[in-house]
Amino acid sequence: MKKSNFPKDFLWGGALAANQVEGAWNVGGKGLSVADVAIFNDRLERNDYAGHNKITSEQIKEAMNPSSNKNYPKRRGIDFYHRYKEDLALFAEMGFKVLRVSIAWTRIFPTGVEDEPNEEGLKFYEDLFKEMHRNKIEPLVTLSHYEMPIYLVNTYGGWFGREVIDCFVKYAKVVFERYKSLVKYWLTFNEIDSIIRHPFSSAGIVMDRYRKEELEGVIYQALHHQFVASALAVKYCHEIIPDSKIGCMITRTLTYPATPNPEDVLLAQKENRMNYFFSDVQVLGEYPLFIKSILKEKGIEIKKVEGDDEILKQHTVDFLSFSYYMSLVSSINSEKMEKVGGNLTGGVKNPYLKTTAWGWQIDPMGLRIAINDMYDRYRIPLFCVENGLGAEDVVEEDGSINDDYRIIYLKSHIEQMGLAIADGADMMGYLAWSPIDSISYSTSEMSKRYGFIYVDQDDYGNGTLKRSRKKSFEWYKKVIATNGAEL
Repeated sequence: MKKSNFPKDFLWGGALAANQVEGAWNVGGKGLSVADVAIFNDRLERNDYAGHNKITSEQIKEAMNPSSNKNYPKRRGIDFYHRYKEDLALFAEMGFKVLRVSIAWTRIFPTGVEDEPNEEGLKFYEDLFKEMHRNKIEPLVTLSHYEMPIYLVNTYGGWFGREVIDCFVKYAKVVFERYKSLVKYWLTFNEIDSIIRHPFSSAGIVMDRYRKEELEGVIYQALHHQFVASALAVKYCHEIIPDSKIGCMITRTLTYPATPNPEDVLLAQKENRMNYFFSDVQVLGEYPLFIKSILKEKGIEIKKVEGDDEILKQHTVDFLSFSYYMSLVSSINSEKMEKVGGNLTGGVKNPYLKTTAWGWQIDPMGLRIAINDMYDRYRIPLFCVENGLGAEDVVEEDGSINDDYRIIYLKSHIEQMGLAIADGADMMGYLAWSPIDSISYSTSEMSKRYGFIYVDQDDYGNGTLKRSRKKSFEWYKKVIATNGAEL
């Protein structure tokens, strides 16, 4: 066997989100969340993420109407809620060390303001985590993954209302207490930086409820409240579960300059510094100076309560986790250049990279560059908790699914991650997104499949939900068994 670059205790596995897999949106006392109002619109272009992510007050009102006949795919997911034992057995067959899942806040506090948690929701996750341990899979649990209660959106303006901090902390303390013997790895907010790109799903901010000139200030204020809530979650996690490790999670959006023109280089540097802003606050415990300058230039003043800065400084995360799917390119002449889409944002096309059907620029070496940059900056353990390829899989007549394109994508990224470890980076683990087909976050479609396991369901909810192993299933099983030595 080849020698592995990966440490012996490296955490291999996969990552899921409750709102994309669980379904059972109105079962077990669950309340309505921001994910439950997202519709599938087959008239939108597949890379029109802005069109999918702009939720209006009228759409929320309609979604809250029990007689609405719209297609809300995240309400059905892939029925993980009832089928998790079957799915966990398949993950265990692959040899997963870790499975990242999220807790649906509205299963624990249906509106977010209840005095007492919903026992049926608490019991579901207790059973889930116990089943994971029976399969020798360690849970990594995200507290907030685009699943905030719609009641908090309508009552407080989402995270713009400071009252939501107390609601979140109450929820976090309840789940820490309940699962302190079952979960030792935690994350606070999934891709906290995404509030800039899609403020509704990330923070419950309904854009049509604000004047255009005030919206950016609203977003930064909501983000500050999330930073404080994240730091308080770190505080209580450490107090309630002394042997726990709790991290933050960002979208790693590595940006290259389009040319050596210093203006392009400076623009790319600004984009990368902006990406680091979100981890700087949670890892280093303070707002970076360049952000203070940017906010001053924009005329945005963040309202803080006495003690906020101390909370951020005193309760920093134990590790930095991130998603990585693609890199970006910046140019001062972007309006004259060819564009691409992507699961993050659009940008200038990189002529040196291949592009997927959804407009992604596939850049494995960018993962190595990103890891090295992050480790040089922070010197704390890193954890790649999302990386994967969305594609249209074809089921052959014999039932096989030959997803070699997925194997090539993952293999090349894992290779580069191994090289980053050889460069000196401290990597905790690698989680593929997502190990089983699920509802797409951005477009709410089923056609964009990521899994090693195929789920028989289409964009309209038709299908048997039968699970089938793809070719990549056996490949990833071998990767884990050899600790990354055999790719």
